[in-house]
Formats: sequence, C-alpha cells, structure tokens
Amino acid sequence: METGLIIIFICSFLAFAISAICGGGAGLMLIPILGALLPMNQVPAALSIGTFTSSASRIILFKKNICWHIVKYFVPAAIPAVWLGAWLLKFLNPLYLEIAMGLFLISNLPFVFKKPEALNSEKKASDWFLSVIGFSAGFLSGLTGVVGLLFNKFYLNHGLTKEEIIATRAANEIILHLIKIVLYTLFGLISIKVVSIGVVVAVAAVLSSFSMKWILPKLSEFIFKKIGYYAMVLSGFVILGKTTSSLAMEKGGDFTATTISKGLEAKLKWQDAHFAMEFTYDEGFEFEQVIPMKDLTAQQQLFVKSSYDKADRIIIEAVYTINKTSYEAYYIKNNELIHKIDFE
Repeated sequence: METGLIIIFICSFLAFAISAICGGGAGLMLIPILGALLPMNQVPAALSIGTFTSSASRIILFKKNICWHIVKYFVPAAIPAVWLGAWLLKFLNPLYLEIAMGLFLISNLPFVFKKPEALNSEKKASDWFLSVIGFSAGFLSGLTGVVGLLFNKFYLNHGLTKEEIIATRAANEIILHLIKIVLYTLFGLISIKVVSIGVVVAVAAVLSSFSMKWILPKLSEFIFKKIGYYAMVLSGFVILGKTTSSLAMEKGGDFTATTISKGLEAKLKWQDAHFAMEFTYDEGFEFEQVIPMKDLTAQQQLFVKSSYDKADRIIIEAVYTINKTSYEAYYIKNNELIHKIDFE
C-alpha cells in the first residue's frame, strides 16, 4: 500500500503539473492509476478530494484572472447536474462513459496539426450555451469525477488567456468538487482508503500548483493551446486503452489469433458469445459464431442429437462464407472434444 501511495504521489504531481500547463486533465490522466488500487466507482471520490484542493490553490494563485461572466452562467447549471451524475454512479458502470470520453478526446487530433492563425481563432459561446456547458460538465464530473480536458476545447476557443483558463476553470469547478465530496459520502462511496489516497493526490496537486507560477510565463499562448490539444488526444488514447481492457476483463472478453493449416484464425470471446474469423488460402474467409441449439430447425436439431449420443454437451457453430451458411457440431465429454460433424 505504501509503495502504491508513493507512486500515486509522483504520478499526481506530474499529472497536475502537466494539467497546469495544458489547462486541465490531471483527473483523466490519473483514472487508470487510481483504478489499480480502488474499485472504479470509488475512483471519482478520491479524485474529487485532490481536484478540490487543486482548484482552491489555483484560485489563490490566479484569483485576479477569473472570468466571472463565465462562472455566472456555468456554476448554477452545473450544481444540480452534479447531484444527478453522482446519484447515477450507484447504478451505472462508468467504464462505458469513459470509453466514449476517450473517443471524444481522440477526435481532437486534427487540432494538433493546425497552424497558429487557425488555432487562435475565437468562438465565444453565448450565455445559454455557457449554461449547457455547465450542466454537461457537472453531470460528467459527478459521474466520473473529472471533466478537465473534455471541456478544454471550449476554454481554448473562448478567447481566454492561459492564466484566465486556469483561474476560471478552478472557479467553475471548486464548488462542484465540494458538492461531489459531500454526495459521495452520503452515497457511501468514500472509505478510509479513498480518503488516504485522495489526501496524497491533494498534497501533490498543491505542490504542482505552486510550481506553475514560474513555468506558465515562459509559454506562449500558441504553445499553451498546442500542449492542451496534445494532452487531450494522449489522455484519450490512455483512457480508451485502460477502460476497454478493464471492460473486457469484466465481461470475460478474450481475443486470440493463431496460425492454422493454410491460413490464420482469430477468435473473440465476449461474455457468453464466441466469434471466430478464419482465412485459408484455398477456401477464403469464414466467419464462425457459437449459436444455441434452438436456432437450428427442428430437423437439424434431430440430426445433431441422433448423430452421436455419448456427449455431455453439444456446441453448435454457424459458419458463414460468401456463398453459403453451414454448421458444425462439437460433442464434448469431460471437457474434451470427442466428436465433430459438419452439416447444412
């Protein structure tokens, strides 16, 4: 546990330092790391303790740069949405949402290659859209514990300076983080372990906030935005890789690829479903799927059952090729294949 806390401290310091430079995203970068020590539905609670402390320290450091016009429309819409997201966390698997978040972040890849004049173009949001952004940020923050980089594009396009982005984001999010901590406690998602990890993240966040005071002035606005988009895309790939792996393990997913006589076979298992793609030089592509016996016609079922009667169970595979559909029956006894037939 102690070694894990040291790793979390180092990773948190680096994540919040990068977050300070690119305008957010420490939480998204830390999800895979905290997920190794905590259940996924407790990760948002630990993150909220750290991000609340980070926001407080950034407000102290950059309070004169806060854009209160954005805060005025953002926060009132976000507060009820935080409750909704935190409440749904008890019933929903956040892994599915995190996969969508990863894909969204990766979609910002084109901005990495844009020139300064294109990247510095301003698209200020209307007041009603600021409320929509606030509601969306509150909901996702309550459900996942982080929103940073998801809304980075909004801040970067609104014409704010790098100091204003950091200060305004902190002002928008500090109340949300405090509300989330209270809600997570009420919903039974905060334990001693969650608090201990959250405190470690918080200490690292405060130290990194003070380090930005001498780093930020050295960066141009273009470089600041460029780093922001790089961070969004990189975090997207990290989250997508981690969450798809976790989801595959949770659902009993497995993928294998092996060479066979005159070709290659790839197999995918997902929950109770089994799929296989086979390619041979002489027969071309075949797609195979395990199906229940009831999917066969009555005549086919009778044929399968009467062909061999010494098996404990029978596995049926549908074999799809370009020209036809056929079937294979595998007869299993004591977990070993003892017979196989092909039929149409």
